[in-house]
Amino acid sequence: MSPSRVTVALDWTPNTNHTGFYVAKAKGWYAEAGLDVAVISPHVDEYKTTPASRVAEGSATFCVTPSESVISAHTWGDAPGAKPKLVAVASLLQDSTSAIVTLASSGIARPAQLDGKTYASYGARFEGRIVQQLIRNDGGKGDFQESTPPMLGIWDTLLKGEADATWVFMSWEGIEARLRGVELNAFGLEEFKVPYGYSPLLVAHPDTVRDKADLVRSFLAATARAYEWAAAHPAEAAEVFLAAVAEEHAAAPLPKPLDPELVRQSQAYLASHLLDSQGRWGRMQPPVWTAFVDWLHSAGLLTRKVQSRNPAPGTPTTSLDGLRAGDVGEAIPREEVDVAALFTNDLLP
Repeated sequence: MSPSRVTVALDWTPNTNHTGFYVAKAKGWYAEAGLDVAVISPHVDEYKTTPASRVAEGSATFCVTPSESVISAHTWGDAPGAKPKLVAVASLLQDSTSAIVTLASSGIARPAQLDGKTYASYGARFEGRIVQQLIRNDGGKGDFQESTPPMLGIWDTLLKGEADATWVFMSWEGIEARLRGVELNAFGLEEFKVPYGYSPLLVAHPDTVRDKADLVRSFLAATARAYEWAAAHPAEAAEVFLAAVAEEHAAAPLPKPLDPELVRQSQAYLASHLLDSQGRWGRMQPPVWTAFVDWLHSAGLLTRKVQSRNPAPGTPTTSLDGLRAGDVGEAIPREEVDVAALFTNDLLP
């Protein structure tokens, strides 16, 4: 019997958040499970196609994306009763390792000081308004410019001083900055009363979860084995990851080679963030999801309008500037968002 083809669309070029996929493939654990797994890095088309849209349209089995993408899929401006196209099946990390950062040399030492500054944005539906609320929670007005440079160049935009702040993983860009001798100021969302949800997540189409549950279980079991091994053996996992990334993407090399020292230090950093208190990978806690959805609603971010680079009159679209300025459409009633439908732990080992 031929192996089942599985495609994983990454949220970013390969980094240590993704180690488990590469380890499971390199060690033959996917093959043992009867799976032929391919990993898609967004650099192959310069991020023209988002990982979430690959899953929604069926060109990828799984994708890596933050919880906002799942919530957005369940609250999109579709016709009433339209079926959402994303459900989270595992969390890659158990706690938050991301932050809004500025260069220490900029003198921007608090979120409130981002008023009047430029934030380099990924252009996501809730992103700018989350940053806006972060600033307001620190006593600022939340009045800033939201620029949208090419996705894979956002980090360099900050380093070059072309933007004042952006959102990064401290486990990756944070370590890269330290290795380059660049000092950052980091604003953790929870530190400023934003109960941020899981990020990144492994996400599938609800139809896949329903119709191919055995395949999903097999994939998650092999992936969990790999992440649990990486947590116990971070130094060895870093070396396996480096070799596996080079092999997986030989036909379409990464925009810049991985820095081995960055990978090694990042893998060591993440070892304590991969598993829950019982040593399990992937498990999601309902209160984490509920707290984030409740906050999005109470902060006024859970609204009908969605972002578009070309918003059209008479449609539920607006610009990023429009969202931050309050052109958000009607509020979505909290009871319309069924947290239990956003994720499942049922297929994890």
